Amino acid sequence: MPGPGRRWRQRGYSRRAVRFLEPTLLLLLHHDSGHGYTLIDGLEEYGLHEVDTSAVYRALRGMEDKGWVVSSWDEEQTQGPPRRVYSLTELGDEVLRWWIRDLDETRALIDHVLITYRRHMEEGEGEYHPRAASRAPAGSRT
Repeated sequence: MPGPGRRWRQRGYSRRAVRFLEPTLLLLLHHDSGHGYTLIDGLEEYGLHEVDTSAVYRALRGMEDKGWVVSSWDEEQTQGPPRRVYSLTELGDEVLRWWIRDLDETRALIDHVLITYRRHMEEGEGEYHPRAASRAPAGSRT
């Protein structure tokens, strides 16, 4: 049975990309205002190179609707048609701080699960543990 994230994977997005797109865009805009393609290039540094360009622009529009970012047309700095420049708002800065706290809390939970699992695998007994599997009789399930 397909899981809830299957729709995103079918479109070529990973859960990581979907989960981290907004905070990463906010972080990039915290550094400096930027055009859409500049922001898309910046996403690569954070491992989000697989995100579709249209998804980035949808996220930027959504963040603008929420008041996290504002945009204006840059008619002077472009060769060709004007491009939209995105900037972080005060509310966007507040949301970024919330995201960072949430990510810190999530990392702590993930670290706890990983440490507990590894300790359990090193110290535990049973057929699903490496030491137990190496002692299993031939033909038994490992």
